[in-house]
Amino acid sequence: MLPNLTTVKPVRRIRYIIFLKDVLILSLTTFGGPQVHLAMMFDRFVRQRRYLTEEELMELNALCQVLPGPTSTQTITALGFKIGGPNLAYLTLLLWVLPAVSIMTAAGVGVYYLEQNQLSLRFARFIQPMAVGFLIVAGYRIGRKVIKNQTSLVLAVLAALTAYAFRSPYMTPVVIVVGGVTTALTYQKQQRMDKIPLRVEWANFFLWLGVLVGAATLGAITQSLPVRLFENFYRNGSLVFGGGQVLTPMLYNEFVAFKQYLTREEFLSGLGLVQAVPGPVFAFASYIGALSMRDAGVYGQFWGSCVSTAGIFLPGTFLIFFVYRFWDQLKRYRVVRASLEGINAASTGLTAAAALVLFEPMVPHWPSVMIVICTIVLQEFTRVPPFLLIIGGLVAGVVF
Repeated sequence: MLPNLTTVKPVRRIRYIIFLKDVLILSLTTFGGPQVHLAMMFDRFVRQRRYLTEEELMELNALCQVLPGPTSTQTITALGFKIGGPNLAYLTLLLWVLPAVSIMTAAGVGVYYLEQNQLSLRFARFIQPMAVGFLIVAGYRIGRKVIKNQTSLVLAVLAALTAYAFRSPYMTPVVIVVGGVTTALTYQKQQRMDKIPLRVEWANFFLWLGVLVGAATLGAITQSLPVRLFENFYRNGSLVFGGGQVLTPMLYNEFVAFKQYLTREEFLSGLGLVQAVPGPVFAFASYIGALSMRDAGVYGQFWGSCVSTAGIFLPGTFLIFFVYRFWDQLKRYRVVRASLEGINAASTGLTAAAALVLFEPMVPHWPSVMIVICTIVLQEFTRVPPFLLIIGGLVAGVVF
């Protein structure tokens, strides 16, 4: 007996609304990065709602970890795609990033307002070294997971030295590609798996590539700052493997060291603040975009935040839509699995280089060094969540 379509559609619509409500709740309550995000997704999506099984969620998360882009965002967007197709996936993405993006945009506008009115930013002076401490801990934790042999260790060290010596955003893709190719050549060490012929739907890949090439071309022709911001973030979002911690050195090289859209202090203040915000760390792009267009006034800052946010989140969305359909076949190829080791090792090296570059100017100032050390110790040996540390740092900055 066929189901009654007049009842199926309302039931499906109610299910979509409930799912989007769950996404919004998570976007307002998830602090602490991808690991915490995954645990809360399991609790709500698997245990409470039964949208999918634990195995399906872990496999989906594993797929997103090997793609460029924000892991948590791609995971929850792919789940929306699985439940309701592209339209629900885009709504999922919007609700997931909206709270964090709104807060970080307001932070960028607020920082500029304080600077314009000659008001001191010293209330944020403690969270700047704390941000470096968070970055060091993140790099160490990533390294423990991905550096498994001498080859990956050498790649991580060489990546760190290269990124430290050549502080250009154009070195980042070179380092990542070299790392991936190096370990791809050792694919014989990978376990053989029965191959299934690939059935690839290319539409989303061509969409991703078309936007990448189109934005770069349009930016070069028009020299429009909003277009160039979109292209800059879209390119970085297409190349970052390993989450927000790996994104940090890429953004620092591009917008502080190379283009000087932000000062080092502004960058570190935003990096610290984003640790206290729920949702994806990639919302840091909204803060940078707002400050990059400070000369265009408040309207320009909001526009800068919008194009930067779209640029950083769209590549991962297009790519997860593309790869999700044939991931079961692709992961059976040994060269694909082998290349991931080098990509992850190189990403670890990039994070280490960024931590060193940001820590170096603090060395002569012993209070900043002590704050970095205390942040590392508290992160490694206690369960105090990062957002409480940041709030404590802001309160201490105001009081003292």
